[in-house]
Amino acid sequence: MKDTEIRKSVREGYAEIAKSGGSCCNTNAKSCGCNSGQAVKDISQNIGYSEEDVNSVPDGANLGLGCGNPIALASLKEGETVLDLGSGGGFDCFLAAKRVGEKGRVIGVDMTPEMLERARENARKGNYKNVEFRLGEIESLPVADNTVDIIISNCVINLSPDKERVFKEAYRVLKPGGRLMVSDIVLTKELPDKVRQSVQAYVGCIGGAMLEADYLGAMEKAGFSDIRIKDEIYTAADSLEDDPTVNALSKDADLTAAEIRELALTVKSIKVAAVK
Repeated sequence: MKDTEIRKSVREGYAEIAKSGGSCCNTNAKSCGCNSGQAVKDISQNIGYSEEDVNSVPDGANLGLGCGNPIALASLKEGETVLDLGSGGGFDCFLAAKRVGEKGRVIGVDMTPEMLERARENARKGNYKNVEFRLGEIESLPVADNTVDIIISNCVINLSPDKERVFKEAYRVLKPGGRLMVSDIVLTKELPDKVRQSVQAYVGCIGGAMLEADYLGAMEKAGFSDIRIKDEIYTAADSLEDDPTVNALSKDADLTAAEIRELALTVKSIKVAAVK
């Protein structure tokens, strides 16, 4: 697929999620596409959020789209400026806002207008004065150079067709000494062509994922140092087989049960940290 086709498919897919109010983009959940509020909360707690986290944000902010909890890695300090790449309904932004306090600032960037509308409404409902949401692509951030203390991102960079540029942009906007804290999907080996060419696989955070070594290499190439994987989770074959996203993918890419089990050993979620 061409870059323009990828962006169009991703934007349309996440616009639908914003309108419907829930889905997931992680390889550990069995309820992708489910709009149940309790299911979304369960997904979030399974990937590292506390019960307090999921209950402390406005309804509709948590869409169950993550593959980890970057906030848990961040060690946010009062007064810091946080940037969330692919902020969705604002879940991580609102959690970060509580940690940086009134003197701090949180900026969410998302390329989907429907998501921004949802996030801004959530901010109004929760009376978050230190959070703002900007329309933009993570390959070309609407943020000035050297102005951010920490960047977080949750299962979003894998959706970009130009991940090297994303990391270069992240490096540009961070202050010297700034931190990058990311939860994302990576691969242990290359995907079959029919999976990589599937729109469903791309929107579902699988088709656009990079090999782990290439992902970390892109961070290093952008200038980041002290790159460390904090945690990693492989998907159990049985849970992936039960995942509605993968079921849709199996139809789209005509995957057999054996190929689905092989995919489970190819895809994993990592939490990675780095410093400018």
